[in-house]
Amino acid sequence: MNADPEGADPYTLHDEDGEGDERGYVFWADEIADRIESRGPDEPIIVKGGISPSGVPHLGNVNEILRGYFVAEVLRERGHEVRQVFTADDRDRLRGIPRKLADLDGNVVGLGEVDAGALGRNLGKPYTDVPDPFGCCDSYGAHFSTLIERSAEAVGVPLEIVSNTRMYEEGEFEAPIRYLLENQDRAREVLSAYQDGVDESYVPFLARCENCGHLTDRVLGVDLDGDSVEYECVDVEAGEQVIEGCGHRGTVSFREGKLPWRFEWVAQWKVLGVDFEPFGKDHAEGSWPSGVDIARNVFEFEPPVPMVYEWFTLNSEPFSSSAGNVMLVSEVLELIEPEVLRYFFAKEPGRARDFDVKRIDLLVDEFDRLERIYFGEEQADERERARAERIYPLVVEEVREERIRLPYTFAAVLGMTDDPELREEIARREGHVSEETPEWAIEEALSRVERARTWARRTGNEYDYELQRTDLPAVDLDPEVERALEDLASFVEEHDDPEEIQGEIYEAAKRHDVPVGEFFATGYRLFFDQEQGPKLGPFLAKLDREFVLARLRRER
Repeated sequence: MNADPEGADPYTLHDEDGEGDERGYVFWADEIADRIESRGPDEPIIVKGGISPSGVPHLGNVNEILRGYFVAEVLRERGHEVRQVFTADDRDRLRGIPRKLADLDGNVVGLGEVDAGALGRNLGKPYTDVPDPFGCCDSYGAHFSTLIERSAEAVGVPLEIVSNTRMYEEGEFEAPIRYLLENQDRAREVLSAYQDGVDESYVPFLARCENCGHLTDRVLGVDLDGDSVEYECVDVEAGEQVIEGCGHRGTVSFREGKLPWRFEWVAQWKVLGVDFEPFGKDHAEGSWPSGVDIARNVFEFEPPVPMVYEWFTLNSEPFSSSAGNVMLVSEVLELIEPEVLRYFFAKEPGRARDFDVKRIDLLVDEFDRLERIYFGEEQADERERARAERIYPLVVEEVREERIRLPYTFAAVLGMTDDPELREEIARREGHVSEETPEWAIEEALSRVERARTWARRTGNEYDYELQRTDLPAVDLDPEVERALEDLASFVEEHDDPEEIQGEIYEAAKRHDVPVGEFFATGYRLFFDQEQGPKLGPFLAKLDREFVLARLRRER
């Protein structure tokens, strides 16, 4: 494998939001594919991600899956055979008890809802030796890997989960382990630049104690001919706590232990033949430089093409399992379509972004606009058109021009009624569905209504109300209020701007000496049979006009 071309900076990608680049729009995954191809890789090209199975596999962990997917898809477009693999670092030791877990259906639960003792009794052991606290999988590690696999399936990524434990057990790491132990002096010299405590006694191997199952780093001797090490099970520091060793001395084979993580990451590249791996900026400062050094100066091969991506926040806060600020892919897909989520990850990876659930309608609107630009239904500049033409086919499962999208907030308004036939009727009346629209497109379009309704209820926003469409609420009205409602109806008949309608509500009340608060309350009773509701003008503007006029005039 050859090095990157001279002058190529693996940390810098063309900024999709930049201006003045003579190339116009450049999709970041195309740039990465160029770098991979410049090395003349063997087929199949290996695109890799990975994670240690601790805590809840949340939306932030999908970064590596979807970033890798777009690069893999670009390479496939160019005629390459590609494997996208995702390593579950499940021979890592369980270092602490997470406060939150997730079942296989994607429900986040607290420790009180599972067998927490299965975790507490097994600190220090590999994840695949820890019983599944839900009791549904072979181990805690297997449970976590299943969640990752299901997340990938939900967003349409053909991902191959690779278990580190399986690789050790089947001997796939034996060659790099033997090589490292043969070249311990060189390994120590390189690692000491990145990690404290690497002295002459350091041996790059962790043995799994045959007595208690803990992973210990106290190696007493190495038998290269017998592919085994002697060890002593000693205490291990894990954050602020100490995991006690049992003191046992014994011998294990190379298959019964593991490499320290910095060496293991590089060994994965070597064994799997990795050509490209994206990773978060937390790895960019320490782990990646050490990986490059270990690959070149210990194992003597070139590391894969890297790509650093920015972490994004959830509702303006960092993802945190312990603080409960997590969101699973399954939860997100109850609010938006998979293609909208893929679009979020298609954006330039070097920019910090926030996934704001309360304003998820803005993300959906952005995607819908991309789709309209792609099909030539909306005016856009040359760069926007180029971006839509490049990205859109990669984020949708199938390009179909007959597909229609209900505006997300309009869908939320439709979600205020439970009647599916009425939802479709209103969508037709408002011009979103025509007689020529195929049934599959109607079904897809209306599926957004349930997502938008779920969004309204989870966030408790202005659409979280039940619209009284079928029955006219009983409301006693003074003559002045009736005249003000007629003025408002006449205005709505001629105007559809939300803020203009909002302003007319105030003006109609004033003209007829009706207290403004009382007039708004009348509107809420007419439409919701409640004393309060969303901002009334924008809300009326989103409803079908025929119904609004009939209700303001108390006709139905």
